[in-house]
Amino acid sequence: MERELALEVVRVTEMAALASSHWLGRGKKNEADGAATNAMRAMFDTINMRGTVVIGEGELDEAPMLYIGEKLGHPDSAGPEVDVAVDPLEGTTIVAKGHNNAMSVVAIGDRGTLLHAPDMYMMKMAVGKRAAGKISLHDPVEKMVRVVAEANNKRIQDVTVIIQERERHQDIINAVRETGARVKLFGDGDVGAAIAACMPQTGIDLFLGIGGAPEGVISAAAIKCLEGDMQAQLKPQNEAERQRCIKMGLQEPEQLLTLDDLVKGDDAIFAATGVSDGELLKGVRYLGDDIVETDSIVMRAKTKTIRFVRALHHLNQKQNVIGK
Repeated sequence: MERELALEVVRVTEMAALASSHWLGRGKKNEADGAATNAMRAMFDTINMRGTVVIGEGELDEAPMLYIGEKLGHPDSAGPEVDVAVDPLEGTTIVAKGHNNAMSVVAIGDRGTLLHAPDMYMMKMAVGKRAAGKISLHDPVEKMVRVVAEANNKRIQDVTVIIQERERHQDIINAVRETGARVKLFGDGDVGAAIAACMPQTGIDLFLGIGGAPEGVISAAAIKCLEGDMQAQLKPQNEAERQRCIKMGLQEPEQLLTLDDLVKGDDAIFAATGVSDGELLKGVRYLGDDIVETDSIVMRAKTKTIRFVRALHHLNQKQNVIGK
């Protein structure tokens, strides 16, 4: 991939975040998601690439969302062919309620490198660089916590495991607490939570739980950039979901998926812009006089470069992308 794509992609997430931030706290999640999607699509059409959506928000008949198989990039581009995974607004309910941890996210890989994950449940585990390769998703929770504590040079009681607050996770929550480690619960937005487990400054050591498979692939792209580790396993709920996995190329739907299964090769680009304040990024801030500030992160696996981008935007110059 061209290195210039990294900064082009962060412009995409900035515009999606700006567009959706207008709906923060207004109780209208569909309008927020639609605004983010429209802005993201418009910005993608300015980029010199030939992209195909492999992780999107539905199939062709569910347009105008960014659907699986949709082509992105400048219509006359001779740029690189890439896989694109998108979540224009990770946390539609978060934005509707005005809560924290909403982001706009994009991951890009060379053509054929991102797993074509169906929209279903996926069990996921993520850790940072120090613990990479030292635990398995199939390990008992007690072993995971102990090994991560040793890898991060912490006492077990100082380890923090981030888990989505759902009834399906109660056994995992109980198991973590029985070790003496801390549990940090979150509501929605598991991409940010998985990434937080790979960044030492967050104080989070392990991400564990069941969430969406598409979000898992997007998270994996970021984790590869951060030299962390992730393992996953699809959790089809019925035979129809199993057959959907097989149709998308996964002949053994319940197989253990490593980071290299989720994102093949040594390169990937990940970008995210905060919509509301979260673990990683600040949300969009309206400063007055039609000036808005955004906070983004953009990473590339091949170079291990991580950039934090703080940008000031003049809204009257963005109306053609984000609307009024």
